[in-house]
Amino acid sequence: MLAVLVLALMLGGAVLAGWLLSGLTARLVPGAPPYMILVYLVATLLLLMPVTARLVPWITNWYYLFPALVFLSAFTVLPIVLTVNYAFTNYSAVNSGNPDSGVRTAASLSADRRVVTLAETPEASSLSDYLRCKSATCTGDTIVLFDEEASVPVRAAVANVSGRQVTLAAPVAGTLAVANATRINRYGHVGLANFREIFAKASRALWPVFLWTVIFAFSTVVINALAGLVLGILLYNKRLKGRNVYRTLLFLPWAIPAVISVQMWVALLNQQFGIVNKSLGLLGIAAVPWLNDPLWAKVSVLLVNLWLGFPYMMTATISALATINEDLYEAASIDGASRWQQIQNITLPLLRTSFTPILLSGFAFNFNNFGIIYLLTKGGPAQEGREATAQSTDILLSWGFNTAFASSGGQNFALASAIALIIFFLTLAISLVNFRAAGVFEEARK
Repeated sequence: MLAVLVLALMLGGAVLAGWLLSGLTARLVPGAPPYMILVYLVATLLLLMPVTARLVPWITNWYYLFPALVFLSAFTVLPIVLTVNYAFTNYSAVNSGNPDSGVRTAASLSADRRVVTLAETPEASSLSDYLRCKSATCTGDTIVLFDEEASVPVRAAVANVSGRQVTLAAPVAGTLAVANATRINRYGHVGLANFREIFAKASRALWPVFLWTVIFAFSTVVINALAGLVLGILLYNKRLKGRNVYRTLLFLPWAIPAVISVQMWVALLNQQFGIVNKSLGLLGIAAVPWLNDPLWAKVSVLLVNLWLGFPYMMTATISALATINEDLYEAASIDGASRWQQIQNITLPLLRTSFTPILLSGFAFNFNNFGIIYLLTKGGPAQEGREATAQSTDILLSWGFNTAFASSGGQNFALASAIALIIFFLTLAISLVNFRAAGVFEEARK
């Protein structure tokens, strides 16, 4: 732990140095590429590693952990930190911290390169409103300047404003021929506003989506486990002729990529032209709105997920059965036990240990099984009284996705981050309940 702490401090120092140096470079050379932060970070690490090794000689034995620490920080710690931070902001496509190209206006620069004059202030009555300044004088705020091609935005600090003139805190670099200007779509911290919004409309989004997510995950695990268990026990019978052929055929749904399988099911379940309804029509049964009715759409999701998931459970059952001693079955047969009694008193109890972690992991996976929902129904169909981002088959994860990336959610990344935090705590709570019910904690204590 001490070695990890030293390595983390070294990495944090390198990141801080890279960030500061890249910021300084951006000020001095506005056209500097963004990847300079990585160049500075690597250069700082190359300097820090021998210095740290001289100060703490034993740390060289732990340098092999450094690549893992870098990847852990970049792909796990950083996303978590950003998600938590954004959950308490108003960060969105509108408030993105980037220049607002929609209200860009023509501008000119004075001879001393310190005063910018705007031709107009679109969508605002005054310059301070246009720039969305924190104060009436706009001191310390930012204006974005462009050349004629508007290729590279240059951010400049504002000293004060008067009429349509902006006095800058420092002269603009001589290499920039100012032709246009705009404001920053800044975002800021809003406290618990996102969480208040989520719980304010909980009856239209959070609770129905959460309830369906639990039902979907639990039903999928139960149905797939039962189907896989039955098929696994049947196909493990060594007296069954052609069992390897059956295994291969039943394994195919798992081997075929889910993207292809689900799109096939979308075509099969089409209400008007799908083969399933065409077959039902031959039997005199009316067409079923598999993907167009909220209830039938849920049934369709469970059936398609059964098609995709039972081969895994079947394979797990066959593998677990291979670990059971055959002498137990021979002794039971000698004692006169029927095949069902052998399954009930030998097979199922011995499979419990193997299946418990599989079922728990299966529940956790399906609780966040975004793929099947997005590919089959895209969360639809729409349901009266529900939010546009939380439709009839949406689970928590697809609700967050719709909020962040779909047009119906307005690309509200901050609200999606708040939803992600709620999903995290709900998943954690359900996992703890599952582990406690399965006796995992008791086994760990032993």
